[in-house]
Amino acid sequence: MSETDETTAPPSAVAEPEAEVAEVVSDPGAHGETEAETVGGTPTEASDVSLQDRLEQEGDIAADYLEELLDIADLDGDLDMDVEGDRAIVSIVGADLTQLVGGEGEVLDALQELTRLAVYRETGERSRLMLDVSGHRAERRRELEKLAATTAEQVKESGERVALRPMTPFERKVVHDAVAAAGLTSESEGVEPRRYVVVLPA
Repeated sequence: MSETDETTAPPSAVAEPEAEVAEVVSDPGAHGETEAETVGGTPTEASDVSLQDRLEQEGDIAADYLEELLDIADLDGDLDMDVEGDRAIVSIVGADLTQLVGGEGEVLDALQELTRLAVYRETGERSRLMLDVSGHRAERRRELEKLAATTAEQVKESGERVALRPMTPFERKVVHDAVAAAGLTSESEGVEPRRYVVVLPA
């Protein structure tokens, strides 16, 4: 998956087109979200039901795939499915599933892509499903939001741009959103896998 350069603007600014797939970052509320069909500014009931059904189907397919994988790997884990916005969320919760996460979350990212492919194989439609294991993404999100807030304050005080270390698409998306909430802009620079976020002064 590729990602195009983008600048994330503060909430008051005009929103950027949500284009990249890689920056889908793949966490709830990522780029690439689509608007529901509206009639007079209100989403139609049919479109809501259709989207909900499709996302629940994605979750069911993903759960079946992951349950089989856990059986093959002889790992114990409970599966939790949910829908947030326009994304299906599947979580694996277990006592010790660190091997499904990896040191920097690289195993989790790969497993998420395999799960999305399993959904695509069954539905023929590209999936933005988010996979989490033992709350890793949730914890990582909190850490990144704190980092983004601290960096934004640093940039405001110094008036100088600050470049952060290379991050995954998911991590960059979280930082972009947090920086925008702090009233500043940010952009991604570099190429994968060394792509990073730069926080810009106002």
